[in-house]
Amino acid sequence: MPIDPEELLPRKKQPDIVLGEDLATLSAHELEKRIAVLESEIARYREAIAQRDATKSAADAFFKR
Repeated sequence: MPIDPEELLPRKKQPDIVLGEDLATLSAHELEKRIAVLESEIARYREAIAQRDATKSAADAFFKR
C-alpha cells in the first residue's frame, strides 16, 4: 500500500485562540484564560516594539552628523 507524502509531514497545530470565533460555547473561566494568554502576547509584542525602537534610536545616534 503506497504511503501518502502528506502523512509524512508534521501537522500544524491548530491555534488555541482564533480571532473572531464564536465565544458562546466558552465558559467564563475559559474566557479569562484566553484573556490572560492574549495579554501576555500583547506584552511580548510591546517588548519587541521597544527593542526595535531602541535599535533604531541607537542607529540614528550613531549615524547622526
